Amino acid sequence: MFPLPLDTQPMEAKAVDTLPHGDAWQFEPKWDGFRCLTFKAGDAVDLRAKSGKSLSRYFPEMVAALQAARADHFVLDGELAVPVGDTLSFEALQARIHPAASRVTRLATETPAMLILFDCLATEATGPLLETPLPARRSALQAVAKHLGHDARIRVTPFTRDRQEAERWLAKTHGALDGIVAKPTDQAYAPGQRAMLKVKLWRSADCVVGGFRYERGTMQVGSLLLGLFNARGKLDHVGFTSAISHADRPGLTAKLEGLRGGPGFTGDAPGGPSRWSTERSAAWVPLRLELVVEVSYDHVTGGRFRHGTMLLRWRPDKAPYQCSVDQLEEELQPGRLIEQILAAGT
Repeated sequence: MFPLPLDTQPMEAKAVDTLPHGDAWQFEPKWDGFRCLTFKAGDAVDLRAKSGKSLSRYFPEMVAALQAARADHFVLDGELAVPVGDTLSFEALQARIHPAASRVTRLATETPAMLILFDCLATEATGPLLETPLPARRSALQAVAKHLGHDARIRVTPFTRDRQEAERWLAKTHGALDGIVAKPTDQAYAPGQRAMLKVKLWRSADCVVGGFRYERGTMQVGSLLLGLFNARGKLDHVGFTSAISHADRPGLTAKLEGLRGGPGFTGDAPGGPSRWSTERSAAWVPLRLELVVEVSYDHVTGGRFRHGTMLLRWRPDKAPYQCSVDQLEEELQPGRLIEQILAAGT
């Protein structure tokens, strides 16, 4: 029997603009992966996503590594990630969630995952630790880690109480990290609550508006589809922004409809074949390539903005052909920062 119920929810974080001041905070890297609670009781292991669904069948190599650990009863909080080269690939991680057993087995060998641990919710020696402040939970995590062997696929995240050091991590990240998490040291673990804080490094890029989608159930613009020119001079779809005020939608809709009939995206286009695509996601309106916007974004995966972006301003002073994918090159070349930071946690 596992030390805690399998439906235990992970503690979550609230997005803020800056790291907090004071002595009551511990700072940790925010890794780019799937949040995962790890349950073990003897040979029984279960990996649970933030949604509550089991991830075990998709990561058999991680289940086997945990089964081989000398520690028998625990619940740990961490992040499942897939390292590719010098960085973590969210794209490769997403590909691991596949219904075909043969593909799951092949990818477990080709793109094995790693588990980065950062909290301990229960052990055989301590029992449940949900009501215990963070320093004691961290000590319990270190004790468990000693019995997890020397498998490079299971790591313990570093932490710092020095705000300036955490800011240096954030400033040097260049996409290698997803941000910094600030955890209160004097509070208990709060399942399902946003009891932590998270700060991301926001950057900006000038993008061409290659098309738009109507808002569901209306004939007003719902989102702008963003593009950047690749090395072949083709416009690739790189993301979207839906940060449009309701007051601006009627006028913007009229402006966009006046640009209908253009080529839209001449390279990678939205609505391509994907097991996540829906009929609505494929419905978009191509435009003449005349509009440029500056947007802010937090992360890039596979040459695309991971999340929706924020519309900062229109750029009538900039020509569309000046908006190239080169703006994202620094983001796509993070170097050895990940291994350097992880080494500090050992």
